Amino acid sequence: MTRLTVNNEAVEYRLPADTPLLWALRDASNLTGTKYGCGTGSCGACTVDVDGRALRSCQVTLRQAEGAFVTTIEGLSRDRTHPVQLALIACNVPQCGYCIPGITMAAAALLKRDPAPSEAAIRAAITNICRCGIYPRLVEAIQRAGRAIRGDERLPAAPRPGIDPAEAARLVPALDPGHRPSDQR
Repeated sequence: MTRLTVNNEAVEYRLPADTPLLWALRDASNLTGTKYGCGTGSCGACTVDVDGRALRSCQVTLRQAEGAFVTTIEGLSRDRTHPVQLALIACNVPQCGYCIPGITMAAAALLKRDPAPSEAAIRAAITNICRCGIYPRLVEAIQRAGRAIRGDERLPAAPRPGIDPAEAARLVPALDPGHRPSDQR
């Protein structure tokens, strides 16, 4: 049995000690925000905070995580109010969204250590792969999150989780499948 703290709750996994932390989080704890990407530690989709460090959970075994404090995207902020989440949304960073939980966790760990990182520090710390190419907006978003953490900037609130699709379509007509721009009718 492996004991650790996940999202501020004591957890005891009855899985083989060589099980990757990724699978314990996803399969045993149903924390599916941590994504499986490559399984080799290259892409960063599975990044979580382990004792204040951004680690690729596919490369950390339960044995290695014994006694650790682990934070997943679900534990960072369920209502999307963490400054990194707000800044990513404010800067229009998320596209397909698959890499965003890992990037968010890497950025949050960086900002815990350094709330005013340089562009070079951000590029060195955020090595996650994004197939959509969000990188040009990512540095600015992380710098904005740092300013918010320091109290130098206020970020707009993000859309609330669980928004009704009909309400979303009312607020953003392009989300309505029946909507056609006037020039296409």
